[in-house]
Amino acid sequence: MSTTIRLTAAQALVRYLAAQTTEIDGNEVPLFAGIWAIFGHGNVAGMGEALAGARAALPTFRAHNEQAMAHAAIAFAKQTRRRRMMACTTSIGPGATNMVTAAALAHVNRLPVLLIPGDVYASRRPDPVLQQIEDFTDATVSANDCFRPVSRFFDRITRPEQLLASLPRALDVLTDPAECGPVTLAFCQDVQAESYDYPLAFFSPRLRKPRRPRADAGEIEAALKTLRAARKPMIVAGGGVLYSEAEGALARFALHHAIPVGETQAGKSALASDHPMAMGAIGVTGTSAANAVAREADLVLAVGTRLQDFTTGSRTIFENPSCRIIGLNIQPFDAGKHGAMPLVGDALATLEELGAALDDWRAPEGWREKARAKREAWDAEAAAVLASTNAALPSDAAVIGAVRRQGHAGDIVVCAAGGLPGELHKLWEAGAPGGYHVEYGFSCMGYEIAGGLGVKMAEPDREVIVMVGDGSYLMMNSEIATSVMLGLKLTIVLLDNGGYGCIDRLQRSTGSPSFNNLLATAQHQALPPIDFAAHARSLGAEAVKLAGIGDLETALQAARQHAKTSVIVIDTDPAEGSGVGGHWWDVAVAETSENKDVTAKRRAYDDARKAQKLV
Repeated sequence: MSTTIRLTAAQALVRYLAAQTTEIDGNEVPLFAGIWAIFGHGNVAGMGEALAGARAALPTFRAHNEQAMAHAAIAFAKQTRRRRMMACTTSIGPGATNMVTAAALAHVNRLPVLLIPGDVYASRRPDPVLQQIEDFTDATVSANDCFRPVSRFFDRITRPEQLLASLPRALDVLTDPAECGPVTLAFCQDVQAESYDYPLAFFSPRLRKPRRPRADAGEIEAALKTLRAARKPMIVAGGGVLYSEAEGALARFALHHAIPVGETQAGKSALASDHPMAMGAIGVTGTSAANAVAREADLVLAVGTRLQDFTTGSRTIFENPSCRIIGLNIQPFDAGKHGAMPLVGDALATLEELGAALDDWRAPEGWREKARAKREAWDAEAAAVLASTNAALPSDAAVIGAVRRQGHAGDIVVCAAGGLPGELHKLWEAGAPGGYHVEYGFSCMGYEIAGGLGVKMAEPDREVIVMVGDGSYLMMNSEIATSVMLGLKLTIVLLDNGGYGCIDRLQRSTGSPSFNNLLATAQHQALPPIDFAAHARSLGAEAVKLAGIGDLETALQAARQHAKTSVIVIDTDPAEGSGVGGHWWDVAVAETSENKDVTAKRRAYDDARKAQKLV
């Protein structure tokens, strides 16, 4: 009996991916839910042929934009808590480089996606092949080298047998809780079509279960000693809580030990909004409750967060000079940030171990009561800005209020970039874990609709509500057509404020006049009369343009009954933010300017920077 099988390199890659499985709720399922493909010169003959022959084992999905399809794959991985993933294949040239932005997004957010861009001919026989980038000094460079700094693992496949070493390494990275991130296998197009006698054992099914590394005993003991000494502790819950499926452990730990919890953008929905110790969002886009607690805290247990500037108010939010940080993280790189005491381990396993060792220790009653009072005050603030309004141009917060009033507990809100994530972080209340899916690590405009598509693929039985601004919509909207084609219904609420309203507000906050962000203040001869509803209908969606908040609630009710994607368009005020919650953020103001308003803002900026803790 033969111990090998002759396959093209592309066929071998597809067969290997199809053999990988994982375990979800006790059931063994394919690790790869499918592969997104836009075929072209560079992958249609090799990968295209292989995928056509493997449709039952590894479904292929067609998109309209390479960046968007990678966003959909990344969103799928995030919504499945990194337990499952997808791959993406493109042609060489622009098809490949279109995915670089998505690779950076996945890299920042620690999310798995396998990128398989076509590459130049390894043989170099037809050089320079169509779309080939030629470096005058280095013949080994191709456009795909752009992926190197935004990939956790990168390889260029120039021989069929290289897959025997490269694919196992790629899967190890994609499924490792600490290394997790994008993997790029640049696949030379002639090699895709070349055959090799692969060992049959290479394609044996492989069950990949999540690894839960335990924290070092010495680090556990140091963390326990610091926790017991704390008088004003708080927890900052990041995305790692959800990826570890530790939301139950977090809820029990916070309640039993009476520690208030603030959530990052990635960590939001890890704790139920009605949990007694839930303070809501923390940081620049945080609630007044969480930020007030953070300012006084003498200990911060940072769980599964990389402590980026929005979380820490650019290193100013933890004002207590005696504040210590314990960095509970699976990734040592993140665990030691901000001078933290590192506690390297799985969030679920480590929270359970800490909880058992702390036994009946609880934070002081006075601290608990102060935190609860802050939360009650915040709830009143939030209710005021979420209330229905008759304003001709409602604020983003008023629109969020309408969506919340018409929402159900299992709904998932999807957003990215601009002003909406800031308002959602503070004001949205997720009814269930995973109910808040906002990409704010890379803050990537254009993620919203494609991301919603990936979320719907991950959780087809939940209502997915995409909230998007007109700027992001104009950047990337083509996957509306893909959602209709695949029968994956989204409800898209499009807020039209006439440009990049969030950045316009930021610009004016630094003393500069409104310039080049709103359409009205950009260079123009005439403002474009954009009919977003007509555009969405042209892509196959249901669509309606509304007059106000009352109509929005009615339209949301109707959209829930629609069988296909609905787009609801509403005009909003570009100048009005909610004005509640929030914290200072380091945005450098021009040090020299003829504008007196800019000069004044620079003085205020220099004063604010004095509060930054650099170590």
